[in-house]
Parts: sequence; C-alpha cells; structure tokens
Amino acid sequence: MMKNSRRLSKAVKRTFLIGVALFILLIGISLFFQRTLLNQPDSQTGPLISEQVLDYRPLVAKYAKQYGIEKHVETILAIMMQESGGRGDDPMQASESYCGERGCIKDPELSIKQGVYYFSKTLKAADGDLLTAVQSYNFGKGFIDFIREQGENFSQEAAIQFSQKMYANDPDKEKYRCLRDGAKELDACYGDIYYVKSVMAYREKITEE
Repeated sequence: MMKNSRRLSKAVKRTFLIGVALFILLIGISLFFQRTLLNQPDSQTGPLISEQVLDYRPLVAKYAKQYGIEKHVETILAIMMQESGGRGDDPMQASESYCGERGCIKDPELSIKQGVYYFSKTLKAADGDLLTAVQSYNFGKGFIDFIREQGENFSQEAAIQFSQKMYANDPDKEKYRCLRDGAKELDACYGDIYYVKSVMAYREKITEE
C-alpha cells in the first residue's frame, strides 16, 4: 500500500514538474517571438498601397514625362490610391475632367493619361504649389481661384472654407455623401476636405516602396 502511495506521489510530482517545464517553455517561445517581431521593421506602418497602383507606375511615368511633370510620379500614384486604389476602368477617376460627367472613361490607360494631364494643368494654374494642385484635383480649379483671392497658399482651413462655400451655394444637398468624419458637422461636404492629408500620406509610403 505504501509503495503504491509513493508511486502515485512520484507520478503526481513528475506530472507537475513536466507541466511547469512546458509552461516555462511556452513563455520562453512567446517572449522570443515578441522580441523577434519588435526587432523587425514594420512593413505595415502607415497606409497600405495596393499592388494595382504600383503596377501602373510605368504608365504614370510615361504620361508624366509627356506632360512635363516627371518629378511628380509618386504624387500621381498617391492620387490614384486615394481615388480608386487602382481598381476599375477609371483608376484616376478622371471622367469628369474628360467629358464633364462620371463614368465615361472605360479604359485605364485613357484614365491615367487624362488624370496626369489634368494634374499637370492644376500644377501650372497653382504656380507649382503642390498642395493646392493636389486639393484642386479633388475640388476642381475653382479652388485655385479661391486661394488666390485669399492671397495665400494651401491650408487645411482654406480647404474647409472652400468646401463650406461650395456646399452652401448648391441647392441640391442630397447628392453629397459627407463621407469624411466631421465634414457634415462643419457643413463642408463638397469634395474631400482632407484629400491633401490622405494623398501626401500615400505619397510618403509610395516613396518608400
């Protein structure tokens, strides 16, 4: 009886020690992987750039060279990322500047050609002020006139003020979706008031690719 009791006691101790050893091993493995991950560069820092957008780099570079804005390839790709993520037949969402209405462009290359052309025109009209040109891609060239009337360059406040003005002057409020957080509260639902912020974040990420 005593022998059986001792065997049982030893078995319990052995099981307990094995359990403790496994627990310590699992903790060690967990800490190892945490340290490994912390020491690795985080490829997910910042916004993600779609492969579709990056695949369009050669076409964007081609038309950027044609229209004399070669140094702005990353900015144009960032605009594409903000507009569509590189998806669809009109990745630059350039139909309105091409034909005056949405959805008329059905060919990605034509979309890129028109988008790059239009951006080159906004850059020229903005006298090279990049941020004003980027916001004008979204707002239209009327934003450039608005900035000039203010006698200033781009600012977030100016973007909000222009959006408020255009929104207030349009009797058909139902067509505005006010997707940006805070836009509705500001009565600034015309266009994207934080367009520049998003595009420049994408541009920074693309430059790192």
